[in-house]
Amino acid sequence: MSIETKNETKKWRLPAEWEPQSMVQLTWPHAKTDWAPMLEEITKTYEEMAAAIASREELLIVGEPNNDTWARDHGFITLVDDKGGAKLLDYCFNGWGEKFEADLDNAINRRLYDEGKVKGEYVDCLDFVLEGGSIESDGKGTVFTTSSCLLAPHRNQPMTKDEIEARLKRDLYAERVLWIDYGNLVGDDTDGHIDTLVRVAPNDTLLYIGCDDETDEQYDELKKMEEQLRTFRTLEGKPYKLIKLPTPRPIYDEDNERLPATYANFLIMNGAVLVPTYNQPDLDAEAMRLIGEVFPDREIVGIDCRSVIKQHGSLHCCTMQYPERVKR
Repeated sequence: MSIETKNETKKWRLPAEWEPQSMVQLTWPHAKTDWAPMLEEITKTYEEMAAAIASREELLIVGEPNNDTWARDHGFITLVDDKGGAKLLDYCFNGWGEKFEADLDNAINRRLYDEGKVKGEYVDCLDFVLEGGSIESDGKGTVFTTSSCLLAPHRNQPMTKDEIEARLKRDLYAERVLWIDYGNLVGDDTDGHIDTLVRVAPNDTLLYIGCDDETDEQYDELKKMEEQLRTFRTLEGKPYKLIKLPTPRPIYDEDNERLPATYANFLIMNGAVLVPTYNQPDLDAEAMRLIGEVFPDREIVGIDCRSVIKQHGSLHCCTMQYPERVKR
């Protein structure tokens, strides 16, 4: 990455997800992915997502070859400047710490760029492992992440926390990084991606997954996370407005293993927010109501994600948005 002057570094930033977008990427499931045993079921869900996206903004679909379909984690992380420019940061995706094959997924970004599907300055960051689901931005210089993920084995060791934070601040032109130390969901393959736990919203608001059931195995971790969020302050020194989303009632797979269902894994789009639902009408409606209060200018659209969580992800994990200046 080229060295830039101090004045130049001030113009670049990682935009908030609610800022205007040009398109959303889906990487499509096929018979050579882990979706093979349930390809018809997951394809129907992807068709529903695709229709909801394409009716509101451009949709970019990536087909074969790919190992899997989690566009949030193998897609570009895009910076914007104050003059209409964009930087496309291409990080290494290694299957969440070498848990799964990812060589084909890791080659998608370069191919999209070379074929002109995305426009901007390509930046090779392949010496560093970073997934889009592991970071959140307020668009104002604060990046949120989780220590359980970014410090997990087989990602960027032997780098220390301080070294990783310095890299994030340099690459993303962030003024600071706020680390969340609690909250990993049972069944999560990502080591605690922030987009399953805490999401940033306008007006210094944080939406987070909460749990009031003391018998739930996730109760202690989520309560500690809630307490830590209360200690966070904005750059102006004010507490964040905290909105607690419900936790779905436990959903299990055929082996009786709990799946990481979460309402935090929503996608903010131009004019809409797509919210994962789990056929739990009371909790689905409450989550959509709360998200709607935070995004009053957007339509709130539920997408049944019971199929998606069978591979331990949800709606936001399947998608990657691009700022409006990244033209095809």
